[in-house]
Amino acid sequence: MRGKFITFEGPEGSGKTSVIIGVEKYLTEEGFSILTTREPGGIKIAEDIRSIILHKDNIEMDAHAEALLFAASRSQHYHEKIVPALKDNKIILCDRFIDSSLAYQGHARELGIDEVYEINKFAIGDSLPELTLFIDVPPKVGLERVFSNIRKIDRLDLETLQFHEKVYEGYMIIAKKYSDRFKIVDGTQPIEKVIEDAIKIIKNIL
Repeated sequence: MRGKFITFEGPEGSGKTSVIIGVEKYLTEEGFSILTTREPGGIKIAEDIRSIILHKDNIEMDAHAEALLFAASRSQHYHEKIVPALKDNKIILCDRFIDSSLAYQGHARELGIDEVYEINKFAIGDSLPELTLFIDVPPKVGLERVFSNIRKIDRLDLETLQFHEKVYEGYMIIAKKYSDRFKIVDGTQPIEKVIEDAIKIIKNIL
């Protein structure tokens, strides 16, 4: 079996990380070779860029600079980690990828979804995930989760509810634009059910 590139998207507090852990456990037990990773980050250079993007003190960051930093991190991560894993026939489970940039910087920051896509096209070419799972949680619910658990709060978490609602709106636009690969999972269900639904979708491409 050739490698598969699967990404997970969702608003802040959607539970993506927990879903990925559950999916990884299931697929590993089924005998698949799995690589889990995240964006921004996943490798040293990209993690260094992540620390700049998400640092709470960097409130003056320009939207264009933010989009370019995400693309730079993505380029290094993709070429250094994802491409070799695909050649190794691994199933890659990635926490966020290009769709985050399209929703956050393209739509919510109002830079334009197509314009941000072009920036990322320079970074990673025409490479898109084979499957993207969107963990669907209302922004207000997601933010309540973020501020009630022990996860470290970052700069994007501190944006207004209006901003996060625009991010969600952006994801809905992207879901229609890339409906062939973009699948929505109800993230308000118990986590076990969310993982179960995600696995059902993933099994269709394996």
